[in-house]
Amino acid sequence: MLYSEKVMDHFRNPRNVGEMIDADGIGEVGNAKCGDIMRMYIKVKNDIITDVKFMTFGCGSAIATSSMATEMIKGKPINEALQLTNKAVVEALDGLPTHKIHCSVLAEEAVKAAVKNYFDKNNIEYDKSLYCANDCCACGNHDNE
Repeated sequence: MLYSEKVMDHFRNPRNVGEMIDADGIGEVGNAKCGDIMRMYIKVKNDIITDVKFMTFGCGSAIATSSMATEMIKGKPINEALQLTNKAVVEALDGLPTHKIHCSVLAEEAVKAAVKNYFDKNNIEYDKSLYCANDCCACGNHDNE
């Protein structure tokens, strides 16, 4: 089987899907090669991500990685959410086919973009080296892309 049961579960029953009108941070990333677009919304209180939602236009792997990423950062401190890696998302889903790893990279980048947007909106200092110059994964500087 190409996809694990966890991937199929998160594709068929995505968690935290939807828009968030009053989001504290919004991140949108895309992959020009495959056409996937992810938008991640976060609500933050006392440096904790209290709520997270996503809207993804893409394949089943893109939806599954978005769903898993939201589950992995919900209720976590912002700095912990910034540590989320595409490898951790892949492991949490019990693997992805090699040609779908880019979906997990998008999920990581969407989380980081939402946090960056939150930091920017609130004039919070952050380590700019954590982010691509273009807020996307097109730079090719990521593992397993």
